[in-house]
Amino acid sequence: MPLIAVEEHWITPDVTSALRAVPQPDESLAYNELGDNQERLEDLGAGRIAAMDAQGIDVSVLALTPPGVQPLPPGKALALSRAANDMAAAAIARHPDRFRSLSTLPMSSPKDVTGELERAAGMGHVGTMVHGRSGNRFLDDPAYDDFFSAASELGQPVFIHPQLPSTAARDASYRGFDTMTDLALATFGWGWHLDTAIAALRLVLRGTFDRHPDLQVVLGHWGEMLLFWLDRADSLSRIAGLERSVSDYVRSNFYITTSGMLNPALLQHALSVTSVDRLIFSTDYPFQRPTREEIDSFLNHFSSDAEREQFSSANAASLYGIDF
Repeated sequence: MPLIAVEEHWITPDVTSALRAVPQPDESLAYNELGDNQERLEDLGAGRIAAMDAQGIDVSVLALTPPGVQPLPPGKALALSRAANDMAAAAIARHPDRFRSLSTLPMSSPKDVTGELERAAGMGHVGTMVHGRSGNRFLDDPAYDDFFSAASELGQPVFIHPQLPSTAARDASYRGFDTMTDLALATFGWGWHLDTAIAALRLVLRGTFDRHPDLQVVLGHWGEMLLFWLDRADSLSRIAGLERSVSDYVRSNFYITTSGMLNPALLQHALSVTSVDRLIFSTDYPFQRPTREEIDSFLNHFSSDAEREQFSSANAASLYGIDF
């Protein structure tokens, strides 16, 4: 049974340098430097493929690691987006049976986003990865509606990945401890996931999926908390004048990945609120590195071979147009 992993991260030295050069660098860049993460992130060749082989992964869908190029000024973001998309395409050309890629977009320059999405799709990128906010502009800002229209028309799924919450949010909710506890609380411990869930929920409330009913969005980490609060979120539908319930949009317009969190309890909850054809395997490499044994053990929690195959490869292959 083939295994496809989406949300498998990488970065270029030029992007790292540019992110470090901004006046207030994203503190979560420190996670890239833990252990051998930086080396693994920059490897789009033999080392990455060896890691995939050890885990039993047949195809990795590459995605630039957060915060991508979104904190960069428009011109720099556009140039580095194009360079990253070219580099990922070249890696796929060298290893066409092992890699696919999500494009990187210059979200800090809304006028350039659609053009780069179209260019990247034409090069073979199978979707795109963005973050919920660029500066103070939320992803549901009308400036991005042409982007969502193009993503829908091109069949390019939009993966919304966590990023560091805004300074205002951090000041209000994520400070008061030592520096590293502040950062952990604002990132993997809580803030990343809440911030991404809000970005997704805002898209629903903005009517994005009423305007673009074929648009597909992907959320990692078992839905970034959203799956666990749908009963309450549904109460927003009437207030916002939506055509459907929030949970209906989630079940028809959202795919959910594991991000290496191979917890059977999370699987069972996800299956209680959405369907198995909406779940996709991912490891969040190199930040999570489940072993082949851990992956195999988790797959045994599916009730049938058919469900296991959907989760392992069929859903991702269908969503991203991956042929074996």
